[in-house]
Formats: sequence, C-alpha cells, structure tokens
Amino acid sequence: MTSLDHVLDKDGVRLTVEDAVATVTLTNPAKRNAQSPALWRALTEAGQSLPGSVRVVVLRGEGKSFSAGLDRQAFSPEGFDGEPSFPELARRSDTELDAVIAEYQSAFTWWRRSDIVSIAAVQGHAIGAGFQLALGCDLRVVASDVQFAMRETSLGLVPDLAGTHPLVGLVGYARALEICATGRFVLADEAERTGLANLVVPPAELDAAVGDLTAALLAAPRDATIETKALLLGASSRTYDEQRAAERASQARRLRDLAGLGD
Repeated sequence: MTSLDHVLDKDGVRLTVEDAVATVTLTNPAKRNAQSPALWRALTEAGQSLPGSVRVVVLRGEGKSFSAGLDRQAFSPEGFDGEPSFPELARRSDTELDAVIAEYQSAFTWWRRSDIVSIAAVQGHAIGAGFQLALGCDLRVVASDVQFAMRETSLGLVPDLAGTHPLVGLVGYARALEICATGRFVLADEAERTGLANLVVPPAELDAAVGDLTAALLAAPRDATIETKALLLGASSRTYDEQRAAERASQARRLRDLAGLGD
C-alpha cells in the first residue's frame, strides 16, 4: 500500500512524498521554470521538509524545459519584489553579500546529503542556475533533447550556486573551464560521454527511466547505501591510504550492524 502526500507547494516548487521516494517538481513551465530567490527558499524548505523515511529524491521540471536558469527579472534595475536587486547587493558589505549568496546556495547543496540519493530528471534547457541545480544532484538522467549551458560568465558573473565543484569533478578542469568561459551548449551525447549524464533516453521515456533507477537504488539496504555514498563523497579529499582506512571503518560498522552488534 502506498500513499502520496503533498508536503509543500509554493513559489514554483512542489514536494510530494510516496513511501521512500520524494519528488521535487519545478512548477512554472510557462517561464521554462526560471528561478528566483523565492524559488530557492522553497527548494531549501523542501529539503528541510523531507520525512525520515525518504531514501530517494527525484528532481524534475514541468513542461519542455528543466529550468532555463535565473529569471531575467533579476537583471532589471528593480529586481524582484521584496528582494535586493543586483545593484543593491553590490553596495552591501562583504559579510552581508556573502550571507545572501550563502542563503541562495542552500537550495543547491542539500541534494548530496548522505541519507538520500538524489536524481535530476533533465529535459530541454538546463541553463545557468538550472545547470547548477542538476549538478547539485547525485545522479542525472537526461532526455536526448537536453541542452546544458553555463551562461554566468557571458553575463559578467561567475557560477556561484555550488555548481563548479561537481562540474570539475565530473568533466575535469579543462573542459569545465571551456564550458563555463564560452557559455556553449552541452548536448546529450557529450553529456553522456563526459559523465555529466548517467543515462540518456528519449524524452518520452524519461519518467520511466528515472523510475527504474529509483527502484534499483531502493533494492539495496538503506544503511549500506548511506555508508557507500559517504565513502565516495569523501574519496576525492582523502589520500589513497586514508580512503582505505575509511573503507575499513565503514565495513566494520556494517559487519557489526548485520551481526546485531551495532549501537
């Protein structure tokens, strides 16, 4: 027996939970799911609202595009109602500006929590903030019509929504620099070849492919998945010997737990 619960629906973000699977949906297809600070706060709230039973989180966008990036209203002199405009942000102190950007980033960082596995289901445009949101997830299943692009540099800005670290980790420094500095499109074939995409499928098969991957992820015991994710997330910051030690400690916890000797 399964039950679908609507946990949150506000500011272009809807969170639903069905047993161990949560789905976060961007719900403004008329604007190609363009992003705003209000949407980022809603995404952060979605992460904070996940029940403890959730093991897999699927991120998707309604309509033909995953997300076309930051709403162009952000670049107008007045910006968004009730939000600091770009010129106003520029006049703030370093500490204040850092705090504002850190708040924005929080919408993009919780997807890699060790207690969940997150999957971005990406179709059509995933530009700028949309690209970075997809990069925030652990895994990406993309439709064959996907168009990734990092346009911040072209606008005189930098990608600042936590996307640079996973991008370099996936495709390497040189390709990441070229993608960001040129703002060019990365299409499905290149995304799959370079590791940006775990899987490429026809647009009509995207939901089914994500469903299959979700089922495969749920097949393993939860604690084993959590320990494995933590090992892999930390691997790049550890030496070879440190990683071996982390593996031993993790396996010791698993063996004791399976033997009924855990805490």
